[in-house]
This record gives sequence, C-alpha cells and structure tokens, in this order.
Amino acid sequence: MSNAIQKTVAEPEASSIHFRGHTFLPLLSGGLFWEAEDTLLVADLHLEKMSSFARSGQLLPPYDTGATLKQLACDLAETGAARVICLGDSFHRDEATNTLSTDNKNRLAEMIAGRDWLWLAGNHDPAPHTLDGACRPEIMIENLTLSHEPNREIAGLVCGHLHPAARVHINARSVRRPCFVHDERLMMLPAYGVSTGSLNILSKAFDGLFDRAALQVTMIGRERLYPVSAKRLVGG
Repeated sequence: MSNAIQKTVAEPEASSIHFRGHTFLPLLSGGLFWEAEDTLLVADLHLEKMSSFARSGQLLPPYDTGATLKQLACDLAETGAARVICLGDSFHRDEATNTLSTDNKNRLAEMIAGRDWLWLAGNHDPAPHTLDGACRPEIMIENLTLSHEPNREIAGLVCGHLHPAARVHINARSVRRPCFVHDERLMMLPAYGVSTGSLNILSKAFDGLFDRAALQVTMIGRERLYPVSAKRLVGG
C-alpha cells in the first residue's frame, strides 16, 4: 500500500475491533486475539492445500502448510494465547490430517500442547479427526457464537468461510487486500492460510450478510492495519 493511499485511506491506525461488547486485536496474519478470553481466533488455514492439488495431478510446491504453521507459531509467541479456536476449513479436505509431514505434525503438536485447542468444522473439513485438541461444530462464548459459515440470523456470530477482502480506489490507483469486516450482528475474519485466495466484500457472495450502513472494515496492509470507510470500497 503506497504512502499516498495510506494517508488517504487510513484514518487512525487500526489497533482494535469492537464487536458486541468485546474488544479484539486484529493481527497482520489475519488472526484475531481476544485478550479478555486469552484466545487466538484463526479462520481458513486450509492446511495441505497444495498436497491436495498434487493428488489431482497439479504439481505445486507443498510448502504452504509449513509456512502457515510458522506464521501461527509466531502469533502464539506474540500473544501468549492459552486457547486457540480454528473457525473451520483448517484442512483443505478431511483426509488432509493424514498427509501432514512428520515435521509439520510435530510442529502442530508442540503448539497444541498445554493449550485449549478447538477445531471447528468447516465445509472443507466437516468430519472430526484424531489430532490433538477437540473437534466441535461450533462453540458459544459469552454472547458470541463462533462457527465457520456466516448466518445473518445469528446475532453475535464470528465466522470465516468467504475469505473477505476490501478494495479501495484512490487517485487512479487501486489496492485490494484481505480484511476483517463486521457490522452490529456479524463479524468475519480473513483467511489465515498462506495459499488461500480472497473475495471482495462487495461481491454477490456477501449479499444480505452485512448492513452496509453499519459496516466496519479493517484492511490488512503489508506492515499495518487500516480502518477503511465503507464509502471508499469499490468492487472488483
């Protein structure tokens, strides 16, 4: 994000997100730290995505899992979170837990050890697995429901699934970056996995999910996070 765009788009630097009476710290990785609950939230890790492609004949370097886990380890070291909640699509397919390399299994086991770790079911990985931690369809904490897919009917839902991104167009230039997005009822995290794509929050997939008048967007820059006015959002 250029300096010119930074100055125009970013009002004060984003330091926290307030939702349903709770305060969260957004991270550059796409993780969300809930300090009051000592909990790190991450969505859509899509571990073993590249190995899944390899199984279908697309030979791509299978380094995404290791890179995502390294990023997660850094966030845990930074936040010291005692609990991790993965909001679904942690694995690119159900059987991906069986294709983890020994190194990545060990790395994951080290992070889980001594922590309360929850794997929530996603559309890519709906079945429970045998890795350490507990598998749940969803979980409620305080007045919030944590689940994978968005549902406008559930007030106080925190989810992932759609890999939200924001695009802004200023002075004949545009920037499109992953983002955190919420209104008064629903909060959605960006995809955490390093090999995941993103979807513009103005695209049809988001129709009816958010109240545009109450929309709050936090865009992930290369080195900082930026609150973005909904008026500056463009499609594409």
